[in-house]
Amino acid sequence: MNNHLLSLKDFNKQQLQSLIVRAIMLKNEAADDIRHQQLAGRTACLLFEKPSTRTRVSFESAMYGMGGQVIFMSAKESQLGRGEPLKDMARVLARYVDCIVVRTFGQEVVNELARYSTVPVINALTDLHHPCQILSDCMTVIEKKGAPENLKIVWLGDGNNMANSWIELASVFGFPLTLACPEGYEPDADILEEARNKSSQPITLLRDPVEAAKDADVLNVDVWASMGQEDEQKERIEIFRPYQLNADLLAQAKAVRSL
Repeated sequence: MNNHLLSLKDFNKQQLQSLIVRAIMLKNEAADDIRHQQLAGRTACLLFEKPSTRTRVSFESAMYGMGGQVIFMSAKESQLGRGEPLKDMARVLARYVDCIVVRTFGQEVVNELARYSTVPVINALTDLHHPCQILSDCMTVIEKKGAPENLKIVWLGDGNNMANSWIELASVFGFPLTLACPEGYEPDADILEEARNKSSQPITLLRDPVEAAKDADVLNVDVWASMGQEDEQKERIEIFRPYQLNADLLAQAKAVRSL
C-alpha cells in the first residue's frame, strides 16, 4: 500500500475498502469497550496551517485511544509559517515522529513533505483534496446504506476539495456519482477528466440541484464559504441558496428508511 495518504486516486479499491472495514471494526470494538494499544510508543505530528476542531480532535483521540502520542504544531510554530524549505522540515520531523498529519492550503505542501519524508504523510485537508473526510463519509454510507456501488450518491454545491475527493473515490470504487454545482464553482477540471476516464460508472456534472437530487440515496453538502473565503460570504449565499439542503430538496430523494 502507498506509504502516504495524499489523495484517494493513489489507492485501489481493495486498499480503500480495507481501511474502511478496519475503521468500522475498531469503532464497533470501542463501543464494546475493547481497546487496542498497537500505537504504543508511536508519535504523530499534527502540522496544521489551517486551524480545526473536528479534524484535530479526530486524529488526537485516535492516537491516544490506541496508545500513541501526539505533537501538535501550528503554522507559527513550524517552518510553514517561516518560509523555510519544506524538505528540511520533512527530513527533521521524520527523525522524531512516526507519522506527519498535515492540514494546509496548497496540495504542493503535502506533496513536497511526502517526497522527502521517510515516515507516512497524511493529508488532513488541502484546498484540492480532503481524502480522510470522504473516507469517513463513505464509511457512514456503508454503515447506514450498504455498498456505494448500489446507491445513487449526490454532491450538491461548491465543487471544492470534498467534491474532488468524492470524484476520485467514485472512480476507484466504481460507483455512479452525480454532482450539481453552480457555474464557475465546478470541481477541478483535471481531476474530473481523469476520474471519468478511469471510472467504470458515470460521473455526472449538472447545474440543477433538484434534478441531481431526484431518487438519490445519499445527499452530500458543505458550507457555502470555507475557511479563507470569508470575503465572498455574501456573494456565495446568493449563489448557493438554491443548493440548500432543505425539505423541498430532500423530497426529491428516496424516502428515508428506518436505520
